[in-house]
Parts: sequence; structure tokens; C-alpha cells
Amino acid sequence: MISIENLVKRHGEREVLHGVSLQARPGRVTGFAGPNGAGKSSTLRCLLGLDRADGGRALIGGRPYRELREPLRVVGAMLDGSGAHPSRTARGHLAWVASGSGIGRRRVNEVLDVVGLGEAAGRRVGTFSLGMGQRLGLAAALLGDPEVLVLDEPVNGLDPEGIRWIRTLLRRRADAGGTVLLSSHVLAELAEVADDVVVIAHGRVRAAGTLTEIAAGHSSLEEAFFSLTGGEFGGRAGLAGRSGRPARAEGVRA
Repeated sequence: MISIENLVKRHGEREVLHGVSLQARPGRVTGFAGPNGAGKSSTLRCLLGLDRADGGRALIGGRPYRELREPLRVVGAMLDGSGAHPSRTARGHLAWVASGSGIGRRRVNEVLDVVGLGEAAGRRVGTFSLGMGQRLGLAAALLGDPEVLVLDEPVNGLDPEGIRWIRTLLRRRADAGGTVLLSSHVLAELAEVADDVVVIAHGRVRAAGTLTEIAAGHSSLEEAFFSLTGGEFGGRAGLAGRSGRPARAEGVRA
């Protein structure tokens, strides 16, 4: 399980995360939604040990990322696309990622096939389309066959077939007992795949609950999202109220 509690992050004198708390549970896809600059990337970077939090804690399976003995086998992550050097081949990039974790070439070839890049394995990454780069990033996340996936905008650049494919993949991973934390601007896509949704704006969690609970009283998740975040931009009213606490459905922890 992913558990983030009262996470605080500052960039210089500016506080970008104000006590963010959320959970992503096994067997479920948790959607993480928020406008640009809301704090999604900062939250994920602290979770994955890329940035150091100034307060609170972020745990994967009860441990900070830096304390995981074999992190690739525990959590697979995709932030900012593939992260591959353009001169490397797809196979060469994955072999390099796998080398520090004792993951062999057979697994590299397996994940290339899983993401539909088997025939492009020998091509240089610099020749890839945006969608192919996204598939390579997902292949790297799957290398260790982890129980936890943390993905930032994985459908960016994918065609409709690719979007449907990744939706099916994530659903199967969750149904098999895995934990999926999915950050996305594509609210319609989150509505198709997410079991739970966390909405963040201006570094604060505005609501957390099941998809049904978050969307209750609205025509769609998109309408619920704008209701939760729209007041924040119009006058910092939002749904947090004067207390600053996130809206939450009964029985659901933010």
C-alpha cells in the first residue's frame, strides 16, 4: 500500500505541499487529479525519493523508498516519459535499467513484447514517437514485475488503441492485487479506470474517496473536479472551507 501522511515540501521560501495525505490501496486503481501546479509531481517525487520532503512521510509497503532493498521489484514508476538517452536502443535502455537489480535479458524482452515494442527493440530511442516513448517508460516500470505502479500521465501521446490497451493493463494489475497510483489530466480516462480518486489543488488535498463518491451529485468526474478546484482559482474558496480540510466522503480517509 502507498501511504502519504502530512507531506510538506518547500522550494526555497515557497511551500508547494501543505500537509498532503492520501492512500492507494492494493487491488485498486487510485486516480490522482489536479490542475497544473497543484502539487501532483512534487508529491510523486517525494514518494519515489527523488526529492526530500520537509515534513510528513511517504511510504510504500510501510517503508520510505530509500529503504527498499530491491526497489524495482517493489515499485515501478514512470515520470516524465521514458527517461532514456536518445542514442540508446530500447533494449539497451531497459538492459541498463535492469542491470543494477539482477534482472536478466529475458525479462527485458518480455516487457518489450508486453508494451508492443518487440519489433522496435533495436531502434534508437531518439527515433521514437511520443507514444512509443511512453510505452518504453511503462516497460521500464514493469521490469521488476512490481506489486506497486506509480504512473504520471501514462496515456500522453498514445492513440485510442494505446489508451485502451493501457487501461486494460492497469485494470488487470489491480485485479490481481496490485496497487496502482495514476496521475493524469485526462479526467475522462480516470473515470474509465479509477476505483478511487484524490483531487489536489494548490498543494492541498481537496477530496478523496471512491470514484462514485467523488462524482456524486455531478454529471461526470470532470464536473466534480471543476466544482472542487474552480473556487480555488476564483477566490480560494473551494470546497475545503475555512478549516482547509479536504472534502471527504463518509468512511473514506483523505
